[in-house]
Amino acid sequence: MTLDFDFSPDELAFRDQIRAFLRDHLPGGVRAKVLENRALEKADYLSWQGALSRQGLIAPNWPVAYGGCGWNAMQRHIFDCECAEAGAPGVLPFGINMVGPVIIAFGSPAQKAFYLPRILSNEDWWCQGYSEPGAGSDLASLKTSARRDGDHYIVNGQKIWTTLAQYANRIFCLVRTDSGVKKQEGISFLLMDLTAPGVTVRPIRTFDGGCEVNEVFFDNVRVPIENRVGDENKGWSYAKFLLGHERSGIGAVGRSKRELTRLKYIASQQRDRAGSIWHEPRFRARVAQLEIELLALELTNLRMLSAEQAGRAPGAEASILKIKGSEVQQGLTELMLEALGPSALAAIDAPVGVAPDYAPAVAPQYFNYRKVSIYGGSNEIQKNILTQHALGL
Repeated sequence: MTLDFDFSPDELAFRDQIRAFLRDHLPGGVRAKVLENRALEKADYLSWQGALSRQGLIAPNWPVAYGGCGWNAMQRHIFDCECAEAGAPGVLPFGINMVGPVIIAFGSPAQKAFYLPRILSNEDWWCQGYSEPGAGSDLASLKTSARRDGDHYIVNGQKIWTTLAQYANRIFCLVRTDSGVKKQEGISFLLMDLTAPGVTVRPIRTFDGGCEVNEVFFDNVRVPIENRVGDENKGWSYAKFLLGHERSGIGAVGRSKRELTRLKYIASQQRDRAGSIWHEPRFRARVAQLEIELLALELTNLRMLSAEQAGRAPGAEASILKIKGSEVQQGLTELMLEALGPSALAAIDAPVGVAPDYAPAVAPQYFNYRKVSIYGGSNEIQKNILTQHALGL
């Protein structure tokens, strides 16, 4: 499913170039895992991101001066959709889409010179140290402390739900550097070595059987002062800048378009005495509603990409993408699960009859996607942001 764009000859040529690149460089084993919704290993991510890096395609959203592609909004959209349709994994967002833009916008010359090339080359794998056991959607309540000790900070505390930290060697963290002021005004933004003495990473087993999230503990970890981004106690501003980029990415338009096609296939294959569920009018009406919402999401995404290209940082519209994008993703997984019916039990080794080969991945995907409306700031928080900043209420 795609919007009926009237592509220019240049855009068609660009699309063909991307398709040729995907045919030649996307590893077949990685593609199969993505299209079958099987878990990816660290080597799978690095294999694909290495191919992107070698061709200079890993950071479409960065300025050309720092290794970006110089693409316009439509080219970035075409690239995203073609990669998703081909079965390419999404580029890990923590370096490219989160801390990279923060360093570009607010980092020192030394930080830019050291960290940005390492992000582009995949030498560093970053993770995000934001949420804590008592500071999730109310992120400004974080307690992890950073006390000055000469030319270092001494960091103590805990982060939680840290995605893929078991693979990472670096973490960007929000820490409390002043507890005597308004909570948003005492936070700093640190770049930390995840292999430093005093850091412990502990995986969390999730309901879908995976271990993609972790707890991270800091016990008197020494962090050089020069690893602080920007000014001390001004980290909340940098954090909000980063969250705008994160929420934009959660929209995942290209991936949802691919999953819509998968939903239609599953529905067409599932049969009962009355025929396939795809021919049931109420089910098709629900699929059609999701498709309409996805089309609207795609147009909103293009408008925001155009604004970003013009030099405007993601604003309140990023919350729209986050809300609607997560709702579409969850809606797609819900309908897949409904279409499968009892065959979805294949995910827990208790199939009813003979389950089709695509069945085992559907239930874990459904459970995993319950988180999408929570991470990056819950959808309820996003609605508050829109109420205040877009509607002025």
